[in-house]
Amino acid sequence: MFEKAALSRLNLEDSKLQDEVTRLLNQLGKQDSRWSSWTFQKVIMHLASYSLVEYDHQNRTYSIHPLVHHWSGTTLEGNRSLMQNLILTVIALSFPLVRTDEDVKYRRTLLKHITNSMTLLNPEDINPLVAMHIAQIYTEAGYLKEMEAFEVMAMEKRKRVLGDDHPDTLTSMEFLANTYWSRGRWSDAEVLHLVVLEKRKLVLGEDHPDTLESMGNLANTYLSQGRWKHAEALQVVVIEKGKGLLGDEHPGTLTIMGNLAATYRIQGRLDDAEALEVVVLEKKKRLLGEDHPSTLIAMGNLSDTYRDQGRLNDAEALAVVVMESMKRVFGDEHCRTLKVMLNLAVTYWKQGRWQDAEMLQVVTMEKTKQVLGDDHPRTLENMANLANTYRDQGRLKDAEALGVETMERMKQVLGDDHPDTLKSMESLAATYKGLGRLNDAEALDGMVEENRKHRDGS
Repeated sequence: MFEKAALSRLNLEDSKLQDEVTRLLNQLGKQDSRWSSWTFQKVIMHLASYSLVEYDHQNRTYSIHPLVHHWSGTTLEGNRSLMQNLILTVIALSFPLVRTDEDVKYRRTLLKHITNSMTLLNPEDINPLVAMHIAQIYTEAGYLKEMEAFEVMAMEKRKRVLGDDHPDTLTSMEFLANTYWSRGRWSDAEVLHLVVLEKRKLVLGEDHPDTLESMGNLANTYLSQGRWKHAEALQVVVIEKGKGLLGDEHPGTLTIMGNLAATYRIQGRLDDAEALEVVVLEKKKRLLGEDHPSTLIAMGNLSDTYRDQGRLNDAEALAVVVMESMKRVFGDEHCRTLKVMLNLAVTYWKQGRWQDAEMLQVVTMEKTKQVLGDDHPRTLENMANLANTYRDQGRLKDAEALGVETMERMKQVLGDDHPDTLKSMESLAATYKGLGRLNDAEALDGMVEENRKHRDGS
């Protein structure tokens, strides 16, 4: 970690903090633009001679005895906050914001260190670049609330220090917009994405990679909002420009290709979706590795397409592999793991394995509520799926109760004419028919038709 930080070329935007960190790293082994492992080992050996640090040969890690931790906490007093800030800054400098498998695995080891370094530290004292890097670790850990707090702080600081139009400020705004999207706050995400996109066009130009990234993120928000044609139009432009600027195999190009495939799938263009997803998956396997989060997401997307094509056995086989890999990489309660579990349950439902579907849906719904919240769109999607399972099991009263709750929440969160809201209304109408409440079913079907007309005309 210290070597990585010493060799980093990142600028902290704070000369005093930069000097303090450089002084610390110089004492540990930094020599101009090089790192001296010999100097570092001498420092460690000197500390170890006083039993201040221990080395774990099996895991190749250093640790400080708990008594030393306690002593430093009571002795350093006012300097402790400064030391924690320095350590947090060293952690942030030790990794770039890139998506290679090695970097993702390394960042996963840093969460505990960050948590320890945050005690007694005022978040307002954290450097904006450091805050952005902490947010990245929280993102990959699935800690969305913590991530948003750091991104808001970084954005506000950069606005004050650098100005609203500075590229670093725009990067902070883009990160925050993506977090809004992850938390299901799609309207907030859209507003911020539009601001960043227009500013990047003016400051960087329409063909700059950062501008294309903004276009891709805005398209992803349109996709979530059910504005499929808007999403597709932007995605096609980004892919064509991205291939020319970055190449066919750049991670950004592959991500937007995968998003376009999702747009095709949602619109029923399943062969187009499959063709694109197969290309994306093979390239990600080769470039990133089979266990990289981006590769696993691509596998999950292809599984969803297989399911919608009716290739249920292929969909199940692939989804099970992805789910197990996600559990191993992220844990059972990470939002990415829960999404794969949700989709696998849909495959079980389509296979007529209603008990298997229900068991997975109940577990996923409860965990999603805990991780993302009761009103997150993914929680509502899970509730709608479980209501469908209840209906097909003949548990019509349970299906009705959950269906009504889901529909009302979707209206509030997504709007009356969002595709997911309309699907929930159609499902509830089907439940009413099963209950013999034909007038209620007919009324609901009529509302769906009117809302769909309104949507298509808007």
